[in-house]
Amino acid sequence: MKALGVHGVGNFLPDQPPDQAAAHLAKIWAGALARSKTHNGGVPEGGREEVAVAYYSDLLSRRGSQGPDDLESLNEFERELVGLWLESCDLPEATAAGRSTAPLRQALAWLARSRGLGRPAVEWFVAVCFREVAAYLRDPVREQVRSRVAEALAKQQPTVVIAHSLGSVVAYETLWAHPELQVDLLVTLGSPLALPHAVFPRLQPAPVEKKGRRPPNVTRWVNIADPGDLVAIPPGGVQNGFLGVQEPKGQPIHAFDFHKAVNYLATPQLREVLDGQRT
Repeated sequence: MKALGVHGVGNFLPDQPPDQAAAHLAKIWAGALARSKTHNGGVPEGGREEVAVAYYSDLLSRRGSQGPDDLESLNEFERELVGLWLESCDLPEATAAGRSTAPLRQALAWLARSRGLGRPAVEWFVAVCFREVAAYLRDPVREQVRSRVAEALAKQQPTVVIAHSLGSVVAYETLWAHPELQVDLLVTLGSPLALPHAVFPRLQPAPVEKKGRRPPNVTRWVNIADPGDLVAIPPGGVQNGFLGVQEPKGQPIHAFDFHKAVNYLATPQLREVLDGQRT
């Protein structure tokens, strides 16, 4: 199997040039995929796996910004996206989602308590996540990111593309924009593609009659999402919102780090999909 990974949020490596950062992430992804082989106490049959990663996180960073990743540092558009995301999180009516800092903190505190998570960690993740999502959704960054991923696809010529988190949006749009790039299997992990208002209606190409579609140059598309993943919402949204996608029954990925790429990559669900592609 020859795979290309498309990473998600929180992977900016400021001290490494893009090629070194890509190689660093590829080692991490390859290690996680290798761990998935032994989930049943054995190693399945199959050829050698080659894993590369398309790195683009540097293109999303705020040039010259040295400030902390927190809610106060978010700009108006970033806060708007957080508010739209919170509207999809089934907050109790008494919890004001809002889009100013105070209501956002109130809503995130409720989310942290309801999931047994630490509030500071949730606030940090949300700040990082939606800063990068907002950066991607704005031109010319969007085209720059897609061009870099397309270059990696053309160079690596993978049979499988594994896209995590925001990387699933990037991969989806890149494959649509480059029909000459053929892929046997697209696997999306913890994907926000179906996120109402914040992501889904902003996709390029836009959904038709409220439905997205599998890119025509992709033979098979499988989506895997932890039922508790706060990024992959609404639950079952990708399968319901897109034509031509398969979605195995949701199974917990991890009790706390349910959105982390290495936990998705090491799961039996993903291993079954990859092994099935070889048969």
